[in-house]
Amino acid sequence: METKELIKKVRKIEIKTRGISNQVFAGNYQSAFKGRGMAFTEVREYQFGDDIRSIDWNVTARFNHPYVKVFEEERELTVMLLIDVSGSNEFGSQKQLKEEMITEIAAVLAFSAINNNDKVGVIFFSSTIEKFIPPKKGTTHILRIIRELIDFKPAEQGTDIAGALKYMRNVIKKKSVAFLISDMQDKGFDDALSIVAKKHDLVGIRIYDPLESGIPAVGLMKIRDAESGKMIWADTSSKSFRENLKRWKMNHEKFLKNTFTKASVDLTSISTGQDYVPPLIALFKRRIQ
Repeated sequence: METKELIKKVRKIEIKTRGISNQVFAGNYQSAFKGRGMAFTEVREYQFGDDIRSIDWNVTARFNHPYVKVFEEERELTVMLLIDVSGSNEFGSQKQLKEEMITEIAAVLAFSAINNNDKVGVIFFSSTIEKFIPPKKGTTHILRIIRELIDFKPAEQGTDIAGALKYMRNVIKKKSVAFLISDMQDKGFDDALSIVAKKHDLVGIRIYDPLESGIPAVGLMKIRDAESGKMIWADTSSKSFRENLKRWKMNHEKFLKNTFTKASVDLTSISTGQDYVPPLIALFKRRIQ
């Protein structure tokens, strides 16, 4: 993509997603994602009503007068975006391609994070780790992430969610909030999901297209698997073909539900044919309750 066109696209996404973040997610984000805990800030003289459990006995003994420890919530977070850039996201039969919606959702989350003075890092993954951008603060950093998302060309086309989760576990040592943003067209990542969820506050955001679960009966159709590159002829008017597709869809939905529930990880599914703001708000509010 030419530089001028890229800058224009980045600016357009920035205006839209920053506005959504400021107007809709400001309070919800802070309430939904807590800091790392309570951090010691200072010692001050005991005042009537203070909890005696907060008395610093060493300082009290030194000055022969009661002093208490003061703690504040350690608010700053590290937010990691695990973004699926595999070939299956280059698809969309509705308002947007899946990859376009993923870009906008990632941008909204990133702007919400920096508005809260949090660091944001990104892992782009396909069937391999495509790129790692270490966590940093600031608008310039977020604009770089958006620019990469728009113009990124993966080396591989497949999907390995387990590999992305394991990589994050190795490179991010402190507890973080991690958003796994993917169409989730993968399996066998249940163990990795459970392990990472024990250390990090993990959230799943699944992007899907309605046509993936129900191809219309229009006769013979040449279909390309975006991840393998294979071309096949499919008789979409065949009842068995449509039933097999429906069965695969139901089994995969069941796998995802069981996997995320077992790992105690929130999962929300968003269609390319809908506005992504209401499902994200609902996700945040579920976490506040």
